[in-house]
Amino acid sequence: METMEWKKRLPVGASDFKRIREECYFVDKTRFIKEFLDDHSEVTLITRPRRFGKTMAMSMLSYFFSMKNAEENRKLFEGTYIGQAGEKYLREQGKWPVVMLSLKDIKPLKYKSMVAQIGINMHELYGQYRYLTEENFLQGDDYDAFQDILYERASEDALQSSLGKLLHYLHRYHGKQVILLLDEYDSPIQAGWSAKESYYDEAISFMRAFLIRAVKDNTALHFAVLTGVLRVAKESIFSALNNLEVSTVVQGNYADIFGFTQEEVAVFAKEVGHADKLGEIKEWYDGYCFSGKEIYNPWSVVNYFHNDCFANVYWLNTSSNDIVTNLMRHADEEDERKLLLLLHGETIGVGIREGVIYSDLYESKDALYTMLLTTGYLKSMRVETDGGIPYCEVAIPNLEVRTVYQLEIMERYRRKLELSDLHIILKHLLAGRAEEFARGLEKYLVQIASFHDTGNKESFYHGFMLGLMAWLLPRYRVVSNRESGYGRFDLGIFPKVEGAPGAVMEFKVSETEDGLERAAQAALSQIAGKQYLAEFAAEGVTQVWQYGISFCGKKIWLARG
Repeated sequence: METMEWKKRLPVGASDFKRIREECYFVDKTRFIKEFLDDHSEVTLITRPRRFGKTMAMSMLSYFFSMKNAEENRKLFEGTYIGQAGEKYLREQGKWPVVMLSLKDIKPLKYKSMVAQIGINMHELYGQYRYLTEENFLQGDDYDAFQDILYERASEDALQSSLGKLLHYLHRYHGKQVILLLDEYDSPIQAGWSAKESYYDEAISFMRAFLIRAVKDNTALHFAVLTGVLRVAKESIFSALNNLEVSTVVQGNYADIFGFTQEEVAVFAKEVGHADKLGEIKEWYDGYCFSGKEIYNPWSVVNYFHNDCFANVYWLNTSSNDIVTNLMRHADEEDERKLLLLLHGETIGVGIREGVIYSDLYESKDALYTMLLTTGYLKSMRVETDGGIPYCEVAIPNLEVRTVYQLEIMERYRRKLELSDLHIILKHLLAGRAEEFARGLEKYLVQIASFHDTGNKESFYHGFMLGLMAWLLPRYRVVSNRESGYGRFDLGIFPKVEGAPGAVMEFKVSETEDGLERAAQAALSQIAGKQYLAEFAAEGVTQVWQYGISFCGKKIWLARG
């Protein structure tokens, strides 16, 4: 391969297949075309997290199938997988009229603005096919309807029919059925749900009519491919489609098409001269599992190389993290417990409800965690089906995603304290400065705890301490309720740097303030008596601070060994 100026040639933010193929480093995903042609339904819905290559894949399909510039586009596939797959597949190249529409930028705050923005998108789309009117092909009502869309004067009902009508116009003109590629179909629906004044029901109603009129029993349609982040419930938006094939992060075809495989990342790293960085890339950007295939976040990998192999949060900065923010806003004690377990590297079991009804998200925990899985904030570890319902063990995929949980959880816990205050408290903890640690911890407890919280006794205090320790990740491994010696310690902090000190904590709740000191000493004695330091010794941690901590309401007592 010739020497390349990688910072100029990496496909940062590029989603146009032609541009990537001609100007940028290219990861060959054209096998998607063969797999699709071998077995596809009339309508295919593919859901993946944002920035995982959905738009690029749709652009690739468009360049392959479109009649427009067919000979020129054929060159784009020379030397690729599909270019060498055989004449059976190449006969489909450049054969069909193609309509490609993206709704990914439709994210307004009001319903009227949503309709207006779709009107603008349809105006731009119709503008690509002006020849239908300029050659006097469309006449009468069809001509008037086309002009209304073209000049942005169509009614809401006319907009709902506009995509379906365009397919019919093109079918009649070319004498061939039309391929529809609709990218990020669910963006208007997500916007309606997350808007301060929700217009979710109106968005669902509009999009149902917009889609159904285009793809249900449409004789002008050859096939349609839709992409999105979520599969909106079949009962609401796809209820009329019996010909729908769905590929999700949990099950379905095309598992390794969206995102980079481990092999592709290894080749990529070698080509750009950074094969030595594979371990860091894996820790930060690997961890996704689509239908059993290990997948890396492509957006983050590309940006990592573009930024001179600086490991940072790239994917999570491309849009707001409303899903996790809203989750924390609605979290109850059980949600907090699960999130803290996830943050500390544990897995939790959830039922999978892939047909999302947004109104169920804060009524059904399964719906909520399914949404986190589908949008890329969780990964599936193991999937099994019971009575037709999939169940899944889920975890946080990688260090990049864990960062957003860490920030959101700490934002919830810190209240009026600055992050610098938390940093100082934890420095005292790891330095064995018991008095300073105790003062900071009590100040922190006063800030975040109500007497209602502290009435939950051990569960609240354990969750409180576990949440506080989240700020130590990933420099330390924080372990909760781990068996060691002759019992289970409440919280253990294991350093990842050789020679650094660790810490073990045991908690007690006292009924009275007078009993705080006695309870803390009992907790400290339990650490020694049950030999909780055994696991630290097994891992080579020679210096371990031992803390017995007792709580009574918002008061604490700390004994250090």
